Amino acid sequence: MEIKKGDFIELEFTGKIDNANGEIFDTTNSEIAKKLGYKREVKPIRIIVGEGMIIDGLDKALEGKEIGKQYSIEIMPNEAFGERKRELIKIVPANAFKDKSLLREGNTLVIDGFLARIVKVGSGRVLLDLNHPLAGKKLYYEFKILKKIENEEEKLKVILEYFGIKDYKIEKKDGKLILKIKKLDKTIEALIKKYIKIEITNLE
Repeated sequence: MEIKKGDFIELEFTGKIDNANGEIFDTTNSEIAKKLGYKREVKPIRIIVGEGMIIDGLDKALEGKEIGKQYSIEIMPNEAFGERKRELIKIVPANAFKDKSLLREGNTLVIDGFLARIVKVGSGRVLLDLNHPLAGKKLYYEFKILKKIENEEEKLKVILEYFGIKDYKIEKKDGKLILKIKKLDKTIEALIKKYIKIEITNLE
């Protein structure tokens, strides 16, 4: 069975910089994560193929692949984290930062929702790089599609988990799914209704 756009799948991957022998920057394989000394829990991810839940190059590569087979792909920057942009190198006054102890070269901060790496500190100014850490880099992925998700309730959970939604209840009535939730972004609601026959009501 070949995977197509719109399929819900469970995916295992390991991402490396540049080539098969490159540095691993991310993995969903628990054994590899253990060897690398990851402290957080690592497990395969669940996504909808073609909905932009992973980087573009890997998302496109999933189409036409078979469940259970091991694949590898090289992805150029334009289909990964983009090219490096000079305009994302900024000089900011040091007094703009409340906690001066954070101002150390190599530190990464979150500024207005963006990751910013401190390149240099000096003369009352801070040189920041707001490019993604992997911008401009060719990436290499090894991946395996573990299974296709067919169950409607599990499909719903895939979407809710992806957006970090935890406060909800799922019920079934006359064979139809009912999602009870306090508040739901219109974009997420549209994505759910695109793939699942469901009734959405307020969670009391």
